[in-house]
Amino acid sequence: MKNLIGYEWKGALNGAEIEVVNPATQEVIDTVPNVTLEDVDEAVKVAQIEQKKWAQRPIHERAEILYRFSSLVEENKERLAKLLTQETGKPIKEARGEIANVKIAIYAFSERAKHLYGQTIPAGTEAGQEKTMQIVTREPIGVIAAIIPFNFPSDLFCQKVPPALLMGNSIIIKPSNYNPLTLIEYVKLMIEAGVPAGCIQVLTGDGPVVGQALAAHEGVHLVSLTGSTAAGIQTMGTASKHLAHVMLELGGNDAFIFLEDGDMDLAVKETIWGRLYNGGQVCCASKRFLIHNSRKAEFIERMKQVLAGLKVGDPMDESNDMGPMINLNAAKRIEEQVNKTVEQGATIAYGGKREDAFYYPTILDNVTKDMDVAKDMEIFGPVISVIGFDTEEEAVEIANQSSFGLCGCVITKDYARGLKIASKLECGGAIVNGASFYRSFEMPFGGWKHSGIGNEGVLTTLQEMSRIKTIILKNIL
Repeated sequence: MKNLIGYEWKGALNGAEIEVVNPATQEVIDTVPNVTLEDVDEAVKVAQIEQKKWAQRPIHERAEILYRFSSLVEENKERLAKLLTQETGKPIKEARGEIANVKIAIYAFSERAKHLYGQTIPAGTEAGQEKTMQIVTREPIGVIAAIIPFNFPSDLFCQKVPPALLMGNSIIIKPSNYNPLTLIEYVKLMIEAGVPAGCIQVLTGDGPVVGQALAAHEGVHLVSLTGSTAAGIQTMGTASKHLAHVMLELGGNDAFIFLEDGDMDLAVKETIWGRLYNGGQVCCASKRFLIHNSRKAEFIERMKQVLAGLKVGDPMDESNDMGPMINLNAAKRIEEQVNKTVEQGATIAYGGKREDAFYYPTILDNVTKDMDVAKDMEIFGPVISVIGFDTEEEAVEIANQSSFGLCGCVITKDYARGLKIASKLECGGAIVNGASFYRSFEMPFGGWKHSGIGNEGVLTTLQEMSRIKTIILKNIL
């Protein structure tokens, strides 16, 4: 597939390409350009030109174009779901669910944008201002670079691209090299729906080169990145050199706290959902399972029974529950992290098996709070690390010892107790009686500490992707 660079669908200036591989079969699906710095510069310059034109269009027209895009996605949903499964390895039923979210996001952001009114500070509110009116408006921020990871490309496209366009910005999308094909198809549908070429563009290439070139370009005014903490820190440093804004949703090592009075059936159900969805390749997945010592053996035994019934295999097979990791290296990385945790004293209670890019669901027992996995070693895969505790205070202490602070959760039949613990967790989202893997389009989603800066969601993204202007009508009255 080609990239939309400026006004044309074309390859990299030097002809370089990247192979996109099906992780389940190791077959090459397609190739995409590995763009150059010159390609990035062209894209940004065109985006600057087209942004000014796009900003002149009324917001209801921008919304209508996005509604048409949503309809086109609906018409092509099965084709897109199959492509997403082929390049990502997520089960086809999960891919269909992700494609279905497009309509939810488009309509939510569009309706919010149409009702994001300005404000007026009346004359006389402040002494000495009796004859002056102050009108506060929201204006486009300019050119936005959206750096999107592999795990939820469609969902994160919807968190970044529609609000950017609705607020009158132009946007350059940088997908993951592992699975850029679905997002390239989305850009094609955006153009078909009526977004002008150049106002939306897509560039594929090595992240440290292309992503940092976008962050460094003085024509880029905001970088919205979802990715690793290391990538976020590097991007923030690069963007700071020309005072570009950043929105960073980064890594996580979320704590799942199960109190002694918790509903075990609920805990097992939420663990399957909150840890194994997308093969555990989820930033806000529950990763550290803090289980009260009086219930720990029961939890592990119940989980072993459920995991034994899960099917891992070809993600295109409707009967399978889990597919491969995004690639072979990702599966090997999980294997190394599990082996390291075992070397530190943990034991494998279930699983611990890798076959090519497939890593099977695994339970680690006897994990202690001093181990790397109990702090900042984020295992991006289907591994359930179980840590015992005796008191609420101990559980909260272990949960908060991580430098990450994306989300967290607590399972208890006492909602007052759950709310008390949730309020003590040092993270951007705290769920009571559910796994930390929870993200609606409406909510502000973002992390504390090393898990990010800024918030995405219908409640906040439109403000993050615009800037305030105050128009003063001096002595008008």
